[in-house]
Amino acid sequence: MKIAIMQPYLFPYIGYFSLIKNTDHFVFFDTPQYIRKGWINRNRILGTKGKDIYFTVPVEKCPRETPIKDVKISYNEDWQEKWMGQLTIYKKRAPYYATIMQLVRDVLNCDTQYISEMAINSVIKTCQYLGIELNYDVYSKMNLPLFEVEAPDEWALGITREMKYDTYVNPPGGKTFFDANKYKKANIELEFLTQEIQKYNQRIREFVPGLSILDVMMFCTPEEIRSMMDSYKIEKGE
Repeated sequence: MKIAIMQPYLFPYIGYFSLIKNTDHFVFFDTPQYIRKGWINRNRILGTKGKDIYFTVPVEKCPRETPIKDVKISYNEDWQEKWMGQLTIYKKRAPYYATIMQLVRDVLNCDTQYISEMAINSVIKTCQYLGIELNYDVYSKMNLPLFEVEAPDEWALGITREMKYDTYVNPPGGKTFFDANKYKKANIELEFLTQEIQKYNQRIREFVPGLSILDVMMFCTPEEIRSMMDSYKIEKGE
């Protein structure tokens, strides 16, 4: 049985959802320190002239060590309208524009003041739309026994062990700081899932890869997207 653990990202790219689809359980890891200019409160969509731009949910200023779960959304400016305005670039070119805009509104209108909850809701709503089963927990609400952590890769090891899964799956970006020997000693398989980004028709001259799942959903059906998610490679940790 496979488990994946990721920080909550706002409408992340397709590889994040491939990780959900191809594992048995998913944990939103919401207790690490919030990193500014990361993927928790923003992502990329198409802009003008085939360039990518960022859409962002602003957050209130907070101490550097503030955990993700405690970071509040800033409502001092009308960012919702700005964001929705950015998405109108899809109106004349994307066949599923109206449907996806409603999904975005549902997420933006969720009753929360915390960016982690909005990000988690964006993933939940997207999975529902795509027809992907999401069995999940939010780490801060799990009440797992405390365990000592001496290196970054030991969080995933501890959570996987405590939840009694035999395989932990991570995106390829984590290879550099995972020590496979620790996992072998705990009788846990370590795997890295690499999503193969497939081209789809963005109605522009040159394809822009790796954008938010919003971009994919604007142009592709849920069935097409699920098929894309099955195009991946698994590498064993060594």
